[in-house]
Amino acid sequence: MSQEVVENSSGYKQNSKIGSYQWKTLWASTVGYAMDGLDMMILSFTMPLIMAYFSINPAEAGSISTITLLGAVIGGIVFGILADKYGRVRVFTWTILIFSVFTGLCALSPNMETLMVFRFLAGLGLGGEFGIGMTLVSEAWPKKYRSRATSIVAVGFQLGIVLATLSVLFISPAFGWQGVFVAGIVPALLAFWSRKNLEEPEQWLQLKHDKKNKIAIGHLFSSPRTTATTIGLIIATSVQNFGFYGIMTWMPTMLANELGYTFNKTTVWTVVTIVGMIIGIIVFGILADKIGRKPSYLIFLLSAAVIIWIYFQQSTPIVLLVLGGVLGFFVNGMMGGYGALLAEHYSTGARSTAENVIFNVGRAVAGFAPLIIGYISLNHSLSYALSLLSGIYVLSALSFIFLIPETKGKELD
Repeated sequence: MSQEVVENSSGYKQNSKIGSYQWKTLWASTVGYAMDGLDMMILSFTMPLIMAYFSINPAEAGSISTITLLGAVIGGIVFGILADKYGRVRVFTWTILIFSVFTGLCALSPNMETLMVFRFLAGLGLGGEFGIGMTLVSEAWPKKYRSRATSIVAVGFQLGIVLATLSVLFISPAFGWQGVFVAGIVPALLAFWSRKNLEEPEQWLQLKHDKKNKIAIGHLFSSPRTTATTIGLIIATSVQNFGFYGIMTWMPTMLANELGYTFNKTTVWTVVTIVGMIIGIIVFGILADKIGRKPSYLIFLLSAAVIIWIYFQQSTPIVLLVLGGVLGFFVNGMMGGYGALLAEHYSTGARSTAENVIFNVGRAVAGFAPLIIGYISLNHSLSYALSLLSGIYVLSALSFIFLIPETKGKELD
């Protein structure tokens, strides 16, 4: 399909139709973000095997997840800044190469200390995937389909979770946790290959030509209006990540301990919830392009607050199963819009920086979710602790009402 271009107020050419370049960026970014979901669940699913292999306690095992998250947060911020300076595709390729190498080396770890180092370094590469991929797609796709395109990238994360589940199911019985980490290299190499011959977006090339691509983290706070928007978006991404990690970490335990669910039943719940998430992400992307970013977020955020409160009052298995899909639909459906939303608030020279800094600050805040929920559950039930998550979605809704402007149909500067 041929491509037509239009010029925005800054003189940059932007595509108004969808062609092979748009599909290539979408594929590369989706596969890249799938590595994030793959890595998160590989570590979670193989943790019992790792604990037995190194004879470590739960606190020591938890530190592996913590060090990985720390690496992802640092890597996301650093590589987001570098992508604005040196190019989206180039830095995108660096991140997946780093992730691939150190994920594979995890399988060769002779001791806990070495594994921790490799996990931190793998996390560095992993952290850049979200923001750089979302920036690439946002700049490549027409504004009419921008949110829908970034929603497909967000689905990649859920597909990574499914891939991790299959890897652990079929590989770990024969090859242990080491085999699962080695297998994790294969899709990472696919992501690396998918970036081959992919060109930088026209906007970034123009910026480089004008020699204006400087490190621009200060742009996120360049004026009172921009500062307020940045704070609002940090609140929103923090809530998004906090709710997701809190629910996905503790829900299986709650179902097992309070309701007597077996492993098979919790697995079925997980699958239903993930399917709900995928459908929610796709629907959200379409909705955000049709009626706008703010209305879509407000609908999903307030619905998430309601469904979380209702869900954790239930105890009937079939109700929990069906509502699990609804829970996933609203709680994680909003991931379909963050790529476009963040891209539209910042200029080309700071876009990748903004995507990765804001989202990874949110991910850092979310790192406390399992701890806080676990702490509350010491004096109350897990279901009660999880039901309190309802309130944070109201907080995010308020940030959209008072701090985050509407950007539907905005040309990228």
